[in-house]
Amino acid sequence: MTGFAALSGAGQGYRWNWELRSVNGKGLDLRLRMPDWIAGLEQAVRADLGKAVGRGSVTLNLRVSRDEVSAATAIDEDALRANLNALAHIEQVAAAQGMQLAPTRAADILALRGVVQAASGEEDSAPLKAALLAELPKLISGFNEMRANEGAALNTVLMGHLTTIEDLVRQAMDAAEARKDAMSDTLRGNLARVMDNADGADADRVAQELALIAVKSDIREELDRLEAHVLAARALLGKSGPIGRKLDFLMQEFNREANTLCSKSQDSALTRIGLDLKATIDQMREQVQNVE
Repeated sequence: MTGFAALSGAGQGYRWNWELRSVNGKGLDLRLRMPDWIAGLEQAVRADLGKAVGRGSVTLNLRVSRDEVSAATAIDEDALRANLNALAHIEQVAAAQGMQLAPTRAADILALRGVVQAASGEEDSAPLKAALLAELPKLISGFNEMRANEGAALNTVLMGHLTTIEDLVRQAMDAAEARKDAMSDTLRGNLARVMDNADGADADRVAQELALIAVKSDIREELDRLEAHVLAARALLGKSGPIGRKLDFLMQEFNREANTLCSKSQDSALTRIGLDLKATIDQMREQVQNVE
């Protein structure tokens, strides 16, 4: 399910910007881009996101920059040169590939690990980590609020598809009832052909052939299962929590019954209804991919 949230903050001599977004995915794929010099931050953020999101390709970007380089800090010249050389090399390779990169800001370079250090030694990143993690619930809340709004709209769409399937199942029942006389004639003709060739045949084998003919013309079982699948889907959509995987499986069952209905139809009206069912089920399956 798609979602987006952004948040800015400041403290501990730093400014930061969060950006959290997601697109559809079969499983949960977390991609985090954040400063690696803040010890333990990525692990903590990954754990919190894993609890809040059950499905989708989720990307979180965190950009942190210092308010200013004060007298209490010092620039590591060697680290600065190494990072500048690396940036220059990246820009050269990108230019050779025909790619144009966004200009690098001084604040971005200062945020790189090792460039700025406390004059008295390694700076403790724990206070900054605590300040950032204190804002994470607000970011996730905004993100999930957007996803919830989309989910409500998606629920309406899926319920509409289920109503269409219900209507088509009723039409199939009516069409099956209307074709009874024609199917009786067909069944009698098939039965006659079996009996004409039954002299000397094994009685059990003849019974099996007759049963097979009857089964091939009976679609009641498929229609009953489609009705049951509609009820199951409505029940799932009424639940809270992740239901995407269960709906995925249910859509496979919907599709299987629609295919069997088409193969058994032996009637133009039923075939048309079966094709309409398949089209609606395909549309619904595409939307189910957006469900967590």
